[in-house]
Amino acid sequence: MGYVFRTEEQQAAVDGLKRFLHDNVDSVFRKEYRDSGLVPKEKMRELTKELSQFGMVSGAVSEASGGMGIDFLTLTMLFEEVAACSIDISTVVLINTFGTKMLAELAPTHIRERYLRGLVSGDLFCSMAFSEPDVGSNVMEIKARGRRDGDDYILSGEKTWISNGSYSDLLICAVRTSDDPRKGLSHFVLDRNDHPYGVKEIHKIASNGQSTAQIFLDDVRVPARNMIGKEGDALRNTLAVFERSRVFVAAQGLGIARRALEEAIAYSKERKQHGKVIAGHQLISAMLAEMATNVDAARLLTYRAASMIEEGVPAEMEAAMAKYFACEAAVTIARQAVQIHGGNGLTKEFLVERLAREAIIVPIPEGTTQIQQLIIGRALTGVNAF
Repeated sequence: MGYVFRTEEQQAAVDGLKRFLHDNVDSVFRKEYRDSGLVPKEKMRELTKELSQFGMVSGAVSEASGGMGIDFLTLTMLFEEVAACSIDISTVVLINTFGTKMLAELAPTHIRERYLRGLVSGDLFCSMAFSEPDVGSNVMEIKARGRRDGDDYILSGEKTWISNGSYSDLLICAVRTSDDPRKGLSHFVLDRNDHPYGVKEIHKIASNGQSTAQIFLDDVRVPARNMIGKEGDALRNTLAVFERSRVFVAAQGLGIARRALEEAIAYSKERKQHGKVIAGHQLISAMLAEMATNVDAARLLTYRAASMIEEGVPAEMEAAMAKYFACEAAVTIARQAVQIHGGNGLTKEFLVERLAREAIIVPIPEGTTQIQQLIIGRALTGVNAF
């Protein structure tokens, strides 16, 4: 399937997680919750607690803060395995990972002491509320407001496409605290019990096993000390999250593409047509070769961006390239896997049907393919085409 350069420690970590996913998720979870709607929160909590033992979420936090302190490249390799097994679970892991990392690095002491341990262990869920009905990738256009009132802020507005929305125990919310386009945004932590916010599920073409929701802020009163980072720093801190989270979304595309290829190879070696298995037909062999090459190219781009981030090298363009290529490759490869399955690929009895629907989703979050192209173009020319 293409050689992957890993250290012994990385390979051992990947192998251990892969065995767990095969035994406890792929053979049980996928069948039990296939297209059955939102997975119950307690079941998802059970899974996130188990995955924390393999470095999911916990690996993004330093040992000093109670985590496992795993390097970003290894973390990306592990996350790829989760995505190849279940896009629903991987989305929950993605949001919890970057929300937890943001709290560990930016939150005041009382916030870290209250929530960090539960997030690292997988007991708590967080959401990150950036996008709004009229605001997608351009964070500077956020309209939700935070109005100072004594020792509190009053938050009002609406957020949409918020992953983990229904699961969330706490919400990291970006709101406008002044009219300055770049320095007028701030982040607050809302506890769902202490600072109730409204949640409404959004139903999608696929990946409905995890929560994607609208969030409603109806004059929610939040203590000023629940601000994370400095006032006005939310834009900068959000963009820093995007650079890393885009690599994880690229790994989601890679995971779907790889799984679709694996399913296509297995099927092509079993299905017979014209007196031999279809893997022996030249057109099928050529399709598999193209699919495998694109999977490996997606992996190389994704791992390069992860390596640069781990080394502290700016990787905005490389993360955009990885996200762009891997997610579009997932769409193409999943479509080719359906084609190789023929009529069987259209039925829910075969996994490729679901993978094709899930693949359509991944080019959208963390900036669409077109946004990634604009980021790459700006990096190449220095000219902003937004």
